[in-house]
Amino acid sequence: MIRFQQVTLIRGIKPLLDAVDLTLNPGDKIGLIGANGAGKSSLFGLLRKELHADQGEIDFPAKWRMAYVAQETPALDRSAIDYAIDGDVTLRRLEDELAFLESEPESAANGTLIGELYSALADADAYTVRSRAEQLLTGLGFTMAQMDQPLTSFSGGWRMRLNLAQALMCPSDLLLLDEPTNHLDLDAIIWLEDWLKRYAGTLIIISHDRDFLDGVVNVIVHIDERKLKRYGGNYSSFERQRAAQMILAAGTLEKQTRQRAHLESFISRFKAQASKARQAQSRMKALAKMEELAPLRAAAEFSFEFREPLSAPNPLLVMENVNAGYRIEDKDDYSITEKVIVSNINFSLQIGQRIGLLGVNGAGKSTLIKTIAEEIAPLCGEFVSGKGLNIGYFAQHQVEMLRHDESPLWHLVKIAPTTREQELRNFLGGFNFPGEMVTSKIAPFSGGEKARLALALIVWQRPNLLLLDEPTNHLDLETREALTMALAQFEGTLVVVSHDRHLLRATTDQFIIVADGKLQPFDGDLDDYKDWLFKTKLTEKKNVHLATAGAAKVSTTPIAASAPVQSKESKRAEAEDRQRIANLKKPIEAKIKKLEEQIAKRQAQKASVDEKLAEPEIYDQHKKKELKQLLTDQAYYKKEVEQLEAEWLVEQDALEQIVAKAV
Repeated sequence: MIRFQQVTLIRGIKPLLDAVDLTLNPGDKIGLIGANGAGKSSLFGLLRKELHADQGEIDFPAKWRMAYVAQETPALDRSAIDYAIDGDVTLRRLEDELAFLESEPESAANGTLIGELYSALADADAYTVRSRAEQLLTGLGFTMAQMDQPLTSFSGGWRMRLNLAQALMCPSDLLLLDEPTNHLDLDAIIWLEDWLKRYAGTLIIISHDRDFLDGVVNVIVHIDERKLKRYGGNYSSFERQRAAQMILAAGTLEKQTRQRAHLESFISRFKAQASKARQAQSRMKALAKMEELAPLRAAAEFSFEFREPLSAPNPLLVMENVNAGYRIEDKDDYSITEKVIVSNINFSLQIGQRIGLLGVNGAGKSTLIKTIAEEIAPLCGEFVSGKGLNIGYFAQHQVEMLRHDESPLWHLVKIAPTTREQELRNFLGGFNFPGEMVTSKIAPFSGGEKARLALALIVWQRPNLLLLDEPTNHLDLETREALTMALAQFEGTLVVVSHDRHLLRATTDQFIIVADGKLQPFDGDLDDYKDWLFKTKLTEKKNVHLATAGAAKVSTTPIAASAPVQSKESKRAEAEDRQRIANLKKPIEAKIKKLEEQIAKRQAQKASVDEKLAEPEIYDQHKKKELKQLLTDQAYYKKEVEQLEAEWLVEQDALEQIVAKAV
């Protein structure tokens, strides 16, 4: 259990937490959310004991093993897989101790110690550690060849994946993950989500990816107004509960405001009259005791929209037999080599198409988008643009391409030199760049503010084709939601690469996979893609590992010349065993079936309540009683489902043990 008791934290002159109390239970999977700068990373610093609370205490069991992702990766010649295994510090310590003892001249005298170390290594699963590391790295997108490459050969994004692999390799009771999806593609995020669902310890995640939070967490902790508020359920559930609280709080505040006004009016009218003096004094005491209710403030909402395109050619562009890739010049002999990334592209874009590109990192998604944007020329084939084509291109590293020593206004003047300055200022104000911020250098801006400026520059140009390559990088939840809403209403054509599944679901209506150097249409949605991914890509890689690991065993197993004839007695014994096992399984299977029926019933009841809570009219002032009952029912059904599922797991485990003993 993690317990915050009256914890206050101040960084510099900024108070982040003010006398907060919070309890987190073992096994909880917690999503930690809040505005940028609210103190999420600082709270992680408190848990890691890198920061100390100004007041109060944070308690959790001293024996708990903690894992988290390192922010720096040393430039070592160590291989990627060895670096990942280094995350299991206990195993590495045991290996070092064993190596030291075995290297000693009197190693025979240390036989007992060496035996104990071998036993400890077996308990630490030392003999499966490489296989486990391979599976982790495969899930995070590494090939078998990459696993043996040194750390120095990897870029920053891939090094962060290796740091994540280290954290996942570490046996832990508490796992802290700060934006773990930032450097992952969609395939790796889907794999990580599945891994975290099966993680047995307590998990705390900071993330701006709502689908990822919905898929993993069962508790939300919201940092707001220097307090920590705990909500049961995933992120979508938190949004509904938060909305309900705001409606109720607004009504309570309005009622208190009326009461205060009535008391103040009575006091001002009668405090000078002797006959009313006692009543006036009583009202003054009541007013003094009345606690001032602060309005429950929503996060400052940000929204924008794409302006209607000026023209709409159809088709917007056509690509026939195009090879997309790069021309590499050899500086020694001035020869040029062509590196083809995606070949034989036959592709056209029509008005109103909304396409999501799927595929692993390095498959060629960004190369394809750069070719469509005419950032790089096709290596061969025919590329024809429609007359009036106006492309808005948000590159994966768009933020880095801004001039950090210039202001938002300077960037906009550069693309709109003839427009009045006041009009430009008004436009930037709509993107939350008010007052002096418009003319300030953008160097100290946050990543989210810079990304917002890059989006503003695209919106100004009124594109009819939007090419977006990971547009949500650096964006917080509120700005991601604003971008999603704007894209959903965009009247032009859209091609987007994103690991944000919520954005993809809301803004696209067809998918294309870039894989094996080809474009392949995908007939399905993101849930279908997840199923396809686990059935094909990830299972294929897993089978390769199993085949490799088992090859030596298979090749050395002798083949029997012939199977012995089975006797009547052995057949009878086997039949009796089958009957005995069937008798043991029958009551458990019946209980599992009953539990499944109860779970389905409660889930249906909860779904009905969730549906009613999703209706805007339920939050009307006149339906407070009904809303309160629905929220109570929602909590009850959720708890019932969790309890029934826990019982189901116990029975399922018992059934599996019976089957395992029979094998």
